[in-house]
Parts: sequence; structure tokens; C-alpha cells
Amino acid sequence: MNYLVTGGSGFIGSHLTEQLLKKGHSVINIDNFDDFYNYHIKIQNTLEAIFNFSDFDYSDKEKDIRKLISLSKSEKYSLYYQDIRDKRGLEQIFKTYQIDAVIHLAALAGVRPSIEKPLEYEEVNVRGTMNLWELCRDFNVKKFICASSSSVYGNNEKVPFAETDNVDHPISPYAATKRCGEILGHVYHDLYKIDMIQLRFFTVYGPRQRPDLAIHKFTRLISENQEIPFYGDGTTARDYTYIDDITDGILKSIQYLQNNSGVYEIINLGESEVISLNEMLATIEDALGKSAIRKNLPMQPGDVLKTNADITKARTLIGYKPDTNFQNGIKKFVEWFLRK
Repeated sequence: MNYLVTGGSGFIGSHLTEQLLKKGHSVINIDNFDDFYNYHIKIQNTLEAIFNFSDFDYSDKEKDIRKLISLSKSEKYSLYYQDIRDKRGLEQIFKTYQIDAVIHLAALAGVRPSIEKPLEYEEVNVRGTMNLWELCRDFNVKKFICASSSSVYGNNEKVPFAETDNVDHPISPYAATKRCGEILGHVYHDLYKIDMIQLRFFTVYGPRQRPDLAIHKFTRLISENQEIPFYGDGTTARDYTYIDDITDGILKSIQYLQNNSGVYEIINLGESEVISLNEMLATIEDALGKSAIRKNLPMQPGDVLKTNADITKARTLIGYKPDTNFQNGIKKFVEWFLRK
């Protein structure tokens, strides 16, 4: 099968690409190496996932990405330095390959940055996604996996969060763009018969996690004996989901789409175990064998108080079965962090 993976050099995308290639599939990776964080990180992700090494001589961004692309050309894997806002550029890729399915992971991520740049988030997360659906329509691509987010639930008072809950009250532009993607996705499913699964990811962590996310940031700052920004009183809580479980959920969703037609589903992918900020920090401290230096700060706008996934539908529909508990997941992450 030929899979188009957007954001395939990112955290989740690089892990998914690695697994698809191991299973003998072909992957076309589209990534724009956005300056949200240092592009070196995405190059490292790609090298680890595709080549199982990380040595690379950096000079400047454009040259480095061209060098990576030249390394990546093979019968089974191709990398494109491409922005999803550029429909013409995307169209050339759709013309070049017979694409069996799209796994759309690319997005501008982050709740707090979206409050500062809401229009840019709309351009990438809404318009960019619509470009892909337009091309799926034009090139008769009928299978589509789309990354949504637990952030669409906002401060949902009912726990655990179920796919049938009302999600019409987002509290950040990022969450709103992800909800827009779910709604517009149904339009393309209904009008053009594109089979689609929207996956609501719950706080994914593990090796290659983005450096701006709390687990990675806390681990780095504690290891460097620096203060960590600690927002609120530590009682906010998240349903942390290990990357291997998320990847398995995506693969099972792909299989479900291949075996069924007339599909439009929204599915939670979480661990269904809620960990408070205090517990998260203590677990990292234990894994590192070091204590954190806290800088206590007030809660940030757009942050939700708690996430908790009801994964009944995922278990029933696609056979999803997460099996990495938080303590083991943090241990694996810290081991990777200390090696890199």
C-alpha cells in the first residue's frame, strides 16, 4: 500500500512511518519543517526512524533539508519539503503517486501559541486540511485518517470523555481548528464518499516527543538543574498516552478503513489513566534520580483542567488495547532522553 503521511518527520509521524515501512508499505512523507521548534529535531526524527542513525553535519536549513531528501529517496520512502497550505505543490505529489490512503498528522500544534497566532492556525489546520480533502476528491483517494485532539473537549465536566459528548465549547483557537476539521471532514465524507476516521489523541509522550511539551521540557530542565515552570497547584491532570499505543491505534484504524466502506468515525485514543501534574513531576524525578526546582506560576489561558479518555469505542471498533502504563512509559522516555 502507498500511504501519504503528512507531518511524517514529526513526533507521531516518524514513529508511524517507521512502523509502516517495517510492515512493507510505501510512505510518501510531506513535512514543512516548520520553525515552531528547531528543524534539527525533525531531521533527527527522520534519521532515527528511517535509517536508525543520527549523525548529521548541519549547515543551514535549506541545504540540510535538501541533503536529507537526497538521502531519503528510495523505492519505499520519499520525503517532500512541502507546506499543506500550498495546494499546487500538493497536487504535484498526488499526480506523481497512486495514493491508497492519507494519514494526516501535520498541524500547527500547541494551545498557548494558538492564542497568539489564531489566523495562522486557521490557515494550516483548517485550510491546509481542506486542500488535502480537495485533492483526495480530485484524485479519487477514498481512505483518510485525520489527527484530531482531546483539546476539543475543553473543560468538559463529564468524565471520562466520550465521543458522543458535546464539544461545541472549545477554549483555544487550536482546539477550535481541530473541531472544525472534524465537522468539515464529515462534509467531504458525505459529499464525496471519502471513508474517514478522526482520531482524538490524548497527550502523547515517549521518545522523540516535541521539546515544548511538559514531559520533555521538565526532563531537560531537571537534568540541567534549571527551574521548571509549574503552572497551577499541580492538581490539573492528563490522560497521558505512550507513543507505541498511539501508533498501534493508528495502524488499527487504517486496517479498519481498508476492511470497511461508508465509514465516518471519531475515536478517542488515550490510556484511560489520569495522572496529575504533581504525579507526573514525581515520576520524572524518580526516573532521573533528581529533584526538580519549581517556579510556581498561575494557570495559563486555554489550558484545560483535566483530560480522561473513554476508550470503549476504540476497544470495540478497532481492537485498540493500550498496554504501557505511565511509570513504564516515563522510564522508556528518560532512557531515550539520556541516550540522545
